[in-house]
Amino acid sequence: MTDLQLREILATAARNNAKHKVTGMLIYAGGSFMQTLEGEASTVDKTFADIAKDPRHHSIVLLLRDQITERHFLHWHMGFRRLGPVDALQCPSYAPFFAKGFNALTIGAIPGLALEMLRDFAVMQRD
Repeated sequence: MTDLQLREILATAARNNAKHKVTGMLIYAGGSFMQTLEGEASTVDKTFADIAKDPRHHSIVLLLRDQITERHFLHWHMGFRRLGPVDALQCPSYAPFFAKGFNALTIGAIPGLALEMLRDFAVMQRD
């Protein structure tokens, strides 16, 4: 994806999420995305359904649907981080999971890894 396409996706997501009081984080690597959404369950479910219906998306895998007591991405309607070689050097323990794009089966096989990665990259984004 081009930088322009990524910015357009992010702007649309942030605008729609703000309208519906959804927060979250989106990371992109090697042609694939990993995302978390937070908010009222029915709103998050509808947002996820809308994403799944979008013809630009394919091979969508839901890794976790859970209730939370507090939001992890409270300050972002949609945080974003594009991961590349520099990130792989800075986070070698995560590199195998994103160096060639995200593999949902590999990430999902380690409980909590997806959320941990999203949270860690969100913190690095703010620094």
